[in-house]
Amino acid sequence: MHHKNLLNQCLVRWSQAARLLCSLALLCCLPPVLAAQSQDDKSPWILSDGSRFEPKDFFPKFSWEVTPQYFMFGDSQRVLLPEEVDSIASRTDFLCIEKSHGARALGAAELGAKHEVAAFKKIKPEVKVLFYFNAAYAWPFTSYNKAFTREKIDRHPELKQFLLVDPETGQLAHRRNTFSFDVLNPDFRHWWVDTVAQGVAESGSDGVFIDQMHGFAWLRKERSQEVERAMGEMMAALKKKLGHDKILLGNNANQALAKHVFPVIDASMFEHYNEKLLSKESLLQDWEDMLRIAKAGKMSIFRIGVDVAPSESPRQNQSEARRGRSKSVVALAKERLEYYLACYLIGAQPYSYFQYGWGWTLSSGSLQDYPELHKPLGAPKGAYHRKDSHGWVFTREFEHASVWVDTENREARITWRAESGD
Repeated sequence: MHHKNLLNQCLVRWSQAARLLCSLALLCCLPPVLAAQSQDDKSPWILSDGSRFEPKDFFPKFSWEVTPQYFMFGDSQRVLLPEEVDSIASRTDFLCIEKSHGARALGAAELGAKHEVAAFKKIKPEVKVLFYFNAAYAWPFTSYNKAFTREKIDRHPELKQFLLVDPETGQLAHRRNTFSFDVLNPDFRHWWVDTVAQGVAESGSDGVFIDQMHGFAWLRKERSQEVERAMGEMMAALKKKLGHDKILLGNNANQALAKHVFPVIDASMFEHYNEKLLSKESLLQDWEDMLRIAKAGKMSIFRIGVDVAPSESPRQNQSEARRGRSKSVVALAKERLEYYLACYLIGAQPYSYFQYGWGWTLSSGSLQDYPELHKPLGAPKGAYHRKDSHGWVFTREFEHASVWVDTENREARITWRAESGD
């Protein structure tokens, strides 16, 4: 009997060992993603719907450690001081040199961009710096565009043909003497693609921010679909010309007008350039679009300009804010940061960035630092929660922060748990 019991115990242990070996063999045969799924539940690349974001190898570094920021600025009169480069580089891995930066100081905006690309790369080689170009307005700040002025354009008929004519006046269409490009002209599209690619190459940039991809469709409503297709073709040609490893960021490319553009871009900005775009309905749509953009494997920038935001401050303050010269706008920006940061965090996805300021010049917020943006954040724990299906109160949990926002009353509260030692 003793020998029989011993034999039974050996058989049981052998059976358990065999099952364990089979399980291990099966696990080894599983695809790596499935095998590691249980360990990846808290991955920083998990979207709010539970799917996974797959960043491209040429994307900037992204982290939830603190609020991920994007910067974009320009100053036509000068280039950055070394301490300003250090300050901005300490807060971001992703930025753009705006359209006129360094134009007067160095002679052309592409030289301003080249100067800053070198300055940032010297202290932070992994940083991604973008060149700027406009798809609608012929800003004369680069050497490529310097002929697009009233004084020079008639001497360059080959360039004048790229511009829109106002049907009412028969003169070149313009906005405050800045001429308008005609995207329906195939010769223009070819020139534009070559020019933008040249600017990116000569400045040493990691890609380009393309502004205003509307093509002035509202000026020729009967051809609006043709305008949309032409813009999409131009952006696709640009992406091909730049190469797969260069970033193509489109301003407001999440909008319906840009449906032909969206498939070829790598990132989209929510500019919020007027008060309507900061309404409770628009913010809700933004959050849906942020998820849609991330599911497509693209980046997004949630840009807030407090100069156009709804505010209880006097209209005079908003006017001063637009000029970027008032101390009151700095106070306003600090006062409203919690609300707009909360609005970003409710919809933030992997590779969603926050940009905050009151304009596009260097003095309009890029040199202003906010302690809240350095507080430990951590990855989101899931999607946002809407308190009531018809209400406007939303909450979301992050590893080190709890976010509450009421977009109807424009109120918010962010509780930073790391400060209390939790």
